[in-house]
Amino acid sequence: MDRILVTGLGVISALGDSVAGSLEMLRAGKSGISDAPALLGTSLKVPVGEVRMTNAELLGYLGLDVESVVSRTALLAASAAVQAVNDAGLDRELLSGGRAGLILGTSVGGMDLTEHFYREFSEDSCSGDLKEIGMHDCGASAEFVARHIGFKGFATTVSTACSSAGNAIMTGARMIRAGLIDAAIVGGSDALSCFTMNGFNSLRILSSRPCRPFDADRDGLNLGEGAGFLVLQREGTQRGDSYCSISGWANTNEAFHQTASSASGDGASLSMGEALRNAGLSPDDIDYINAHGTATPGNDLAEGTAVRRVFGGGTPFGSFKAYTGHTLGASEGIEAVFCALSLKYGELWSSAGFAVEDPEIGLRPLCGYHRNVALRHILSNSFGFGGNDTTLIFSAI
Repeated sequence: MDRILVTGLGVISALGDSVAGSLEMLRAGKSGISDAPALLGTSLKVPVGEVRMTNAELLGYLGLDVESVVSRTALLAASAAVQAVNDAGLDRELLSGGRAGLILGTSVGGMDLTEHFYREFSEDSCSGDLKEIGMHDCGASAEFVARHIGFKGFATTVSTACSSAGNAIMTGARMIRAGLIDAAIVGGSDALSCFTMNGFNSLRILSSRPCRPFDADRDGLNLGEGAGFLVLQREGTQRGDSYCSISGWANTNEAFHQTASSASGDGASLSMGEALRNAGLSPDDIDYINAHGTATPGNDLAEGTAVRRVFGGGTPFGSFKAYTGHTLGASEGIEAVFCALSLKYGELWSSAGFAVEDPEIGLRPLCGYHRNVALRHILSNSFGFGGNDTTLIFSAI
C-alpha cells in the first residue's frame, strides 16, 4: 500500500505568519499569547492568541483589494493554504483537475462579519451589507480558498467543533487511501469573534492568566485564532522531499455531554486505540503524544486518564495550547504542522505553562527543548464538543 505523504505545510497563528517563524518561536519557547485582544472589539480583557494582522493587512498579504468583503476565518485559511500549496509545489494542472481534494475544518466560519452586520442592522433594519452575511456559512471559507488558489476539484467543509481540522485531515487521507484522489489540501481555520469569546466565558472556562495545560493550578483556556494546512499526497506523485507520512487516524463520538468529556476518558481512549489499530501500531511505537491539552480542569483530567489507560505513564506528551491559545476548529491543522516539523527535524518543544504535577492526573508533560530526538511516530489528539474525538498518527519517512 502506498504511503500518504505530507508534502507541504502552511500556518498562521499567534506564533507568526509562516512555518519558519513559528518554528523559531517554538525553539525559543516563546508564547504568542497576549494579555488581551488588541484587534477584536470586546469588553473581555483576558489572554488570547491573536494573529497580529488586521483584515486589511491579511487582504494585502494575499494580494487582494483591501475593500474586499471576506471573513477573517477565510483570510486566515487562504494565508495558510497558499503556503502549503507553494511548499508542496502543486501545479495548476493538479489544482484544476479531478484528482485532488480540498477539505477545510472550521467552527466559527464567518461570524466576525455577521457580528459587524448585526451591529448596523440592529440599529436600522434597512442598513448593513448583505455581502457580509454571505460569508457566514462555514462552507463559504472553503469556497473562498478554492477560488483564491485556483482549485476546481472536490471541495468540502467539516464542522465538528474543536476536532474539525483533525476530521478534515482524516477525510483527505481516507480519500487518498480509497483511491478517489491523489492529493489533498487539508486543515482548519478559525478567527476570534465576540460570539466565541462570550460563549466560552459563559461556560466559565476562560482563564484570566496564560493557560497552563495539565498543571495542578490550571483554571481554564485561552482562546486563539489562526489556520494550519497540510498537503497530503499519495507516494509517487509528490515533487521533492516530504516531511513525514500520515499512517493512522480515528474518530469516535463519546456523546457524554454537550461540552464536557467523561472523567473516565472513554472517548479519548477509544479514539487513540482505534488510531493505533488503523496504523498497525502498538502503544510502545509512539514516541510522543500531542495532547489536546486545553488547560481546563475537566478536559485535561479526562485526557490524562485516557493517556494512562492506553500508554501507561512513560510516553512523552505535551500541549501546544499555551503557545497559540485554543484555536478551536483550526487547532489540529496548526498542531499537525508542528507534528510534521517535529518529525522532520527530530525536535520536541517544551509544553509551555506547566510547573506542578496534578496528582489526580499523575503525569508530567515534557518540558524543555529537545534536539536530535529519534522520532518514529507522533500521535496527535483533537477533541470537540459533544465528545467528537479525533486522533491522527504521523510517522517518520
